[in-house]
Amino acid sequence: MSTLICGSIAYDTIMVFQDRFKNHILPDQVHILNVSFHVPEMRREFGGCAGNIAYTLHLLGGQPLPMATVGDDFAPYAAWLDRRGIDQRHLTAVPGTYTAQAYITTDLDDNQITAFHPGAMNASHLNRVDAAAGVSLGIVSPDGRQGMLDHAAQFAAAGIPFIFDPGQGLPLFDGPTLLELVDQATWLTLNDYESRLLLERTGLTLAELARRVEAVVITRGAEGSSIYTGGEEIAVPAVAVAAAVDPTGCGDAYRAGLLYGLDRGLDWPTTGRVASLLGALKVAHHGTQNHAFDSDEFGDRFRAQFGYVLQ
Repeated sequence: MSTLICGSIAYDTIMVFQDRFKNHILPDQVHILNVSFHVPEMRREFGGCAGNIAYTLHLLGGQPLPMATVGDDFAPYAAWLDRRGIDQRHLTAVPGTYTAQAYITTDLDDNQITAFHPGAMNASHLNRVDAAAGVSLGIVSPDGRQGMLDHAAQFAAAGIPFIFDPGQGLPLFDGPTLLELVDQATWLTLNDYESRLLLERTGLTLAELARRVEAVVITRGAEGSSIYTGGEEIAVPAVAVAAAVDPTGCGDAYRAGLLYGLDRGLDWPTTGRVASLLGALKVAHHGTQNHAFDSDEFGDRFRAQFGYVLQ
């Protein structure tokens, strides 16, 4: 059965600032901020949450179905997906628009400043979950606001279990709306900052939030991640990398691991470790879709890292 991945398809223009933002931003002058960063290194990559998650899940041998809206400039990305055998039947072209564009500047501390043009993503509600046949699992990741609302409701109405991953889209929703989305979802995943923001907006405690879904997964970067399920916290260790080359897309790779584990019926400690290893493999490469391995190679890495065989 297939995994439906609702989210953005985007071009990522990634720039590296060979210094630290904190050395050039005066905290007491942010109200008149006017700063320029010299970025001699720049790349254009294929990205977007749906594209990134689908890419990594496909590497693992999954059957991802990305569902997104794209613009008139999508042809190079479409050719890339074709070469990798990723299904495009639920990518809808919106004439007269650009595919979503992210302009990301990263400093030497892996802090990021991003400018994002949604473009065709604003029409993501044109896609419908019930148009996808043979789907047993899904995710609602950052996308157009109405699309996220509609797709969550459609997953719930169809009885298809799904992860709610608000990510960068979280500021689009007020507290009551976030609660509605959480209550429709089966699982919830957030990074540490997003979890704090969601708790603030909803007025819930983490324990109360965890009782509303089967599991809450919170990633904490180099400190690993935590899975709250069944009234317990499962601590998942981070996987060390020799060199953290580029953090962009690490969270999407992690989420591909969650989907893989859920689809395979793996226990939560193993699912979290799959996700953690995928995040580390991504961080070791520039861009969001340039890491590569086959299922046997991944199994070998998993056994070497965690000391047991991935079934």
